[in-house]
Amino acid sequence: AQFRWLAPLLTNYAKWAKTEEAKSKSQVCANVFCGAGRECAMTEKGEPTCLCIEQCKPHKRSVCGSNGKTYRNHCELHRDACLTGLKIQVAHDGHCKEKKTDKAVANPIACYAGDRNELRSRIIEWLQMEVVPDGWFSKGSNFSDILLKYFKSYDNGDSKLDSSEFLKFIQHNESAVNITSYADEESNRLLRSMCVDALIEFSDENADWKLSFDEFLNCLKPGFNPQEKKCALEDETYEDGAETQVECNRCVCACGNWVCTAMTCEGKTAMTEEEWSQRVAELNKHQVSWSSQKRHPSSPEVRDLERIQYLF
Repeated sequence: AQFRWLAPLLTNYAKWAKTEEAKSKSQVCANVFCGAGRECAMTEKGEPTCLCIEQCKPHKRSVCGSNGKTYRNHCELHRDACLTGLKIQVAHDGHCKEKKTDKAVANPIACYAGDRNELRSRIIEWLQMEVVPDGWFSKGSNFSDILLKYFKSYDNGDSKLDSSEFLKFIQHNESAVNITSYADEESNRLLRSMCVDALIEFSDENADWKLSFDEFLNCLKPGFNPQEKKCALEDETYEDGAETQVECNRCVCACGNWVCTAMTCEGKTAMTEEEWSQRVAELNKHQVSWSSQKRHPSSPEVRDLERIQYLF
């Protein structure tokens, strides 16, 4: 009781220190313009630097990007462009309209790096809101504690989370992870599932398609930026979002994987099922070959997910 007078002093000091830090950053970044999707930050040496915006404000004013994807607001669009290195402009306000396309130009549903990163960012934002600081006489819950609580809740007893368990985990807070890149809910549900696979892929160090708690923690560690992977085809590498076409089927590069439609093409020159399977195997061969050149064969990053996916 005799030290109660210290509490308000410490609180005021913390507020003062935070204010001084904000003032210092404000002074360093006063004349620095970083452009849309980027923000000025102060290095340890006290110098200004431009980084992709860490977190946009949660207000919702949906916009449609030139890439056909719907974003929660302008900030999210420009942030995605910064993170992926793609040129994305605002096409119009509101959700993107579902395009009525023929089979020749239909794109598969795919989880691009921007989708994966947005889902990850929303999960982290939700979890950080549950962090409880330590009190004077009580222990709070840090970020790791919160993750461990959810890990134990959705683990089936093998001390690992597979894709279905991870999906149930994010559905615990549906509003926080409600990605609506497509006009219909069925496509958005499929997108969420594919993005869960993408999150597991870059965190799964032993390539067993399940996450231990350490892998789960690394997956959602704030401040960590997942490495952007490229796709390979015929000795060339392609950025996330790149497209290629085989007859009426379209393939897109998403998180380092070629994702393709698998529609029956019309006309005399249409591929047979056997020919299409051979073409798919060829794409897969190039992907695995390139990956093997870029990584040691025993590396955990050389995994089965570097494959072609097909969606009907």
